[in-house]
Amino acid sequence: MSRNTLSMCAVALMILFLGGCSHYYRVSDPAGNKEYYTTDIDTVKGGAIKIKDAKSGAVVTLQSSEVKEITEDEFNAALKREKPKP
Repeated sequence: MSRNTLSMCAVALMILFLGGCSHYYRVSDPAGNKEYYTTDIDTVKGGAIKIKDAKSGAVVTLQSSEVKEITEDEFNAALKREKPKP
């Protein structure tokens, strides 16, 4: 193989590898003591963040929040947890 072909293959593999990596986040709302789980965080005007909660599917905008990156296992475990019954 030529050097150009090897370089192109290496770049293609890097793109596939980086494209397949996901980040998982636990977002806490300090004012309401609520936690949300998401894989994507968007910053909006005024420093707020906008997320789609993986548990409920709701789109949430928070002015004040605490964001922590978590593992995929922690993320999946949180989604599987049942809500406590009253």
